[in-house]
Amino acid sequence: MSNKIFVTDTILRDAHQSLLATRMRTEDMLPICDKLDKVGYWSLEVWGGATFDACVRFLKEDPWERLRQLRAALPNTRLQMLLRGQNLLGYRHYSDDVVKAFVAKAAVNGIDVFRIFDAMNDVRNLRVAIEAVKAAGKHAQGTIAYTTSPVHTTEAFVAQAKQMEAMGCDSVAIKDMAGLLTPYATGELVKALKAEIGLPIFIHSHDTAGLAAMCQLKAIENGASHIDTAISSFAWGTSHPGTESMVAALKGSEYDTGLDLALLQEIGLYFYAVRKKYHQFESEFTAVDTRVQVNQVPGGMISNLANQLKEQGALNRMSEVLAEIPRVREDLGFPPLVTPTSQIVGTQAFFNVLAGERYKTITNEVKLYLQGGYGKAPGVVNEQLRRQAIGNEELIDVRPADLLKPEMVKLRGEIGALAKSEEDVLTYAMFPDIGRKFLEERAAGTLAPEVLLPIPEAGGVSSAGGEGVPTEFVIDVHGESYRVDITGVGVKAEGKRHFYLSIDGMPEEVVFEPLNQFVGGASSKRKQASEPGHVSTAMPGNIVDVLVKVGDTVKAGQSVLITEAMKMETEVQAAIAGKILLIHVIKGDRVNPGEILIEIEA
Repeated sequence: MSNKIFVTDTILRDAHQSLLATRMRTEDMLPICDKLDKVGYWSLEVWGGATFDACVRFLKEDPWERLRQLRAALPNTRLQMLLRGQNLLGYRHYSDDVVKAFVAKAAVNGIDVFRIFDAMNDVRNLRVAIEAVKAAGKHAQGTIAYTTSPVHTTEAFVAQAKQMEAMGCDSVAIKDMAGLLTPYATGELVKALKAEIGLPIFIHSHDTAGLAAMCQLKAIENGASHIDTAISSFAWGTSHPGTESMVAALKGSEYDTGLDLALLQEIGLYFYAVRKKYHQFESEFTAVDTRVQVNQVPGGMISNLANQLKEQGALNRMSEVLAEIPRVREDLGFPPLVTPTSQIVGTQAFFNVLAGERYKTITNEVKLYLQGGYGKAPGVVNEQLRRQAIGNEELIDVRPADLLKPEMVKLRGEIGALAKSEEDVLTYAMFPDIGRKFLEERAAGTLAPEVLLPIPEAGGVSSAGGEGVPTEFVIDVHGESYRVDITGVGVKAEGKRHFYLSIDGMPEEVVFEPLNQFVGGASSKRKQASEPGHVSTAMPGNIVDVLVKVGDTVKAGQSVLITEAMKMETEVQAAIAGKILLIHVIKGDRVNPGEILIEIEA
């Protein structure tokens, strides 16, 4: 029996997602595909995760066209994607017909291997996706979302793997998204899996704590036959162990990969130059940080939390939020911190700290989670919190998607003639707002991706638009200093222009409009709430929906607005009963804490 180790390279998906906010464009992938295709990888991860979102939202590329182009350019290599089970590539559960349609189209357009996971490790949420992959004649890889807690034991992970094997999976992956694996824990888990299942074991570990290469070696020694790596110029930190390093480490041993180190080095030099092109998306939060072993918070989640705290002028409370996250996670039954549960837990912890009272505000996603809307919690949830969040509402104890009606016909009707193919309908299904906007701009011929800044010369400062305007400066706000970089400028349309900024290394997107559009407008001149009838929010965010209109009569505690922060929604309630006198916001408005959003007359 051969001990050869097979390599999956993440350079075209997870590597740049982890280090450069998923911003690599197809035009920088295609020129190197001929060499990538000659390496002899077991597979290349090229799609899924956040790539679909980034293509549509920022790059203004059709993600389906990217997949087709990569398929044509890599005829000899398996193409792999990351799929969030019943969540697909979005943040909610989709009906079964949407899951089946998406998988079928992904297979037709070029995906050979589907790595399928569920944020709760609830295998019920994997079944339909696995069945759809098998129906398409492709490789279904069942995935363990690795985490640590009192309920996440080796025995529990083995039981999950056996269920996935029984569902028809062709292999099992250990997905360590936060970098929590340690070498000996890895060896123990892989050994236990090999003793109980007959499937190949893949090991996927981010190097956030600097341990991933050691974990992979221990996995190999205990029977894993596949490892995920990244070309060295996009490796380590919150990415993965370097491909060249692992190939060199195993060369000449019984685990030799057989890959050509010289060819890999050529590819590494190519991507070394490509990475410079995306310098504006580099972040200080992607280096090795062993704190993840304590707080279990992935690097991308930390940067998001830091940004929210900065907006509140409360960055000095970051340690409180990091301490609150494990407590919220325990209250919710120890979910793994991976999309979307990482956002659910992190945002609630953020609200708890800034409100000065735990669960004074409970996000809609936490309510849905506690009701069972995402699946079965790994551990026991806090029953007092559950009663507070959902009251006497009925618990969902079935697979959540069993409650969803078929959606494809409805989705086709909603997007109408903008969709030129079933793939377009699925793009709209994943992200209704940005998907529709993308299809509208494509139809109008106005698709405009972010502007990439020129690579700055040594010791120099790059400029926006080639006009010599400095893109790096320092501003002081309330005694705090921030380094701001203008990283890109969008094309002006409808009197608006998008600017892409990096604030202390964290990417931001802002929209500027002519000043006279704001003068006297409620959106920029809102007064501060001072009476019980003034509805306001305690957190910065966006208005998702206004649930009332002027003249309506409302009860105390009735929801009147839905706001969104960090991709999580929260209902804002009326503090008193009365009549809606004035509404100062509309859907899409940006709001700040304490502003009067609605006025209620008692």
